[in-house]
Amino acid sequence: MTRSEGLRPAFLVALLGAALVLLCLLSIALGALNVPLDQVVRTLSGHPGSRLVENVIWSVRVPRTALGLTAGLALGLSGALMQALTRNPLADPGVLGVSAGAAFAIVLAVAVLGLRSLFGYIWFAFAGAFIASVLVFLLGRMGRSGLTPVKLALAGVAVTSLLFSLTSAVVLTNPEALNRYRFWSAGSLAGQDGDVVLRLLPFVVAGAVLALACAPTLNSLALGDDVAASLGRRLGLIRLQGVVAITLLTGGAVAVIGPVVFLGLVVPHIARVLAQYAGLGPDHRWLLPLSALLAPCLLLAADIIGRVVGRPAEIQAGLLVAFIGGPFFIALVRRRRLAEV
Repeated sequence: MTRSEGLRPAFLVALLGAALVLLCLLSIALGALNVPLDQVVRTLSGHPGSRLVENVIWSVRVPRTALGLTAGLALGLSGALMQALTRNPLADPGVLGVSAGAAFAIVLAVAVLGLRSLFGYIWFAFAGAFIASVLVFLLGRMGRSGLTPVKLALAGVAVTSLLFSLTSAVVLTNPEALNRYRFWSAGSLAGQDGDVVLRLLPFVVAGAVLALACAPTLNSLALGDDVAASLGRRLGLIRLQGVVAITLLTGGAVAVIGPVVFLGLVVPHIARVLAQYAGLGPDHRWLLPLSALLAPCLLLAADIIGRVVGRPAEIQAGLLVAFIGGPFFIALVRRRRLAEV
């Protein structure tokens, strides 16, 4: 590797880090009340200013931006991990029913058990995410051809449709669940305070540690189960660790911001393109961290655009992410051989 090629990874990480910092500043600055960037920097640095501006920044904008960072990292990392574990470029927590499982479990917890706090129903989100992921995997294995990418995607779409139908049936018969669900289902960063972010953070950190610890073994798994086993990899333990990480990351994020689909699908593909440009190849020790940086960028950008375009109201970030990810998903499906079904 030449010196210029060796600088590419460092430049790529620095560029993504700078983009993320800029998006965080824009997220704090833009909204119903626009705040100049220099005033944002002064306020964050502890210099006194307008009380109204300080209240908006510290009480609304900073928690919202921190939530975008945390939830975006969780969904991007879980999407990259899911694609690596299944060796399926169509895998995504939203596409494969994991987000829908968490959403259905939360609605049941609110409607049946009357739970209202995040720390009360987040455990149901984890359980729903885990059960949905196992169900999709079992359905995708059915048939003589075994598990294929397209069959797994179709199983995920079927389970997601079923779970969303059940969710709709529950919320339509329970006004309290409907009231909570209608604001949460579109996927939004609005309306949460700093305590919610602090409660979500331990689950995301635990899931991220488990996911990143899988990275070296995922490179072996990409060569096939037989090769990975011959190299001494314990396939069952790898997949169990991955499923636990995906459950923690997706369940926690969905419990707070709602089911944001396609974020985990699009981001790993962008990360692969950037890693290829940097000369890193399909190395998951780089792909997972790059996905963890890219996903918050995309989620924060969608949230900022939704606030600016929809002013004085706003368009939920989840809707804009779906608007971007839907055509991307269709293009990926069309590239796969439908004969695999």
